[in-house]
Amino acid sequence: MVTVIISGCNGTMGRILSRFIANNREMEVIAGIDRYVDRYENPFPVYKNACDCMESSDVVIDFSHHSTLDAILKYCVDTKTPLVTATTGLSDKDSESLMDASKIIPIFQTGNMSLGVNVITDLAKKAAQVLGDPFDIEIIEKHHNQKVDSPSGTAYLIANGINEGLENKKDFVYGRYGRAEKRKTTDIGIHAIRGGTIVGEHTVIFAGPDEIIEIKHTAISKDIFALGAIEASKFLLKQTNGFYNMNDMLK
Repeated sequence: MVTVIISGCNGTMGRILSRFIANNREMEVIAGIDRYVDRYENPFPVYKNACDCMESSDVVIDFSHHSTLDAILKYCVDTKTPLVTATTGLSDKDSESLMDASKIIPIFQTGNMSLGVNVITDLAKKAAQVLGDPFDIEIIEKHHNQKVDSPSGTAYLIANGINEGLENKKDFVYGRYGRAEKRKTTDIGIHAIRGGTIVGEHTVIFAGPDEIIEIKHTAISKDIFALGAIEASKFLLKQTNGFYNMNDMLK
C-alpha cells in the first residue's frame, strides 16, 4: 500500500485526487495539508501548515499554491519524502529551491500532469526544428475565469520545450498590445484567455508562407491531471534522488 499526503487537499484538484485514490486499492491518503482546513470534511487529518503534519508517507503530491512551496519542500526534505508537484506560477527562485531539494530527495515536477499535453509539447518541439525560421510560432492558452496565474504553466512548458529544440534562440512575447514594431522571427507569442469554466485548452500555431499548422490539446475534465499525478507517484517511488519530469516518465 502506497501512502500519500496531499498538499492542497481541499482545492479542486486535491478533491479530485482524493476521490481517485479512495478508489485505488494500492494507494491511501493518510493526511492532507491546506490553508482552508475546515472547508470540507475529510476521512483523514488536515493540517494548515506542512510543519504541523505529524504523519509520514511514501510520497507527497502537491496541487497547492506556489506560496506554500518552501514549507512543503522543508517537510519533504526533513522527512526524506519524495515529492510530486504540479503547482504552477513558480518563480525562478522556486525552481532553484526544487533543484536544490532534488539533491536530497526524488522530485517530480511538471507544469501539467496530462500525458497528452506532454505529447503535444514533444510534437511542437519537433515541428519547430523541422519548420525553422520561415514559420512564426504563437501559443494560445484558454482557462476558466478562476485561474490566477497567467500565462499558464502549461503554456510555459510548451514554449520552453520549443525553445529548447531551437537552442533557446527565441524570445517570449506576451499579448502584443501597443507594439509599434513588426513581429520578429525570434518571437514566440504567448496569449492567455480567461473565461467561463474552460478546463484547459492549448494551441500551438506555426504560421508560414502560405500554410498554417496547428497542434492542439483540449482537457475535457480535470480527472486527467489526477491520473497523471498517480502515475507520476508510482514512477517516482522507483527513482533515486534527483529531479524528474514527464519526459523521464514517458521514456
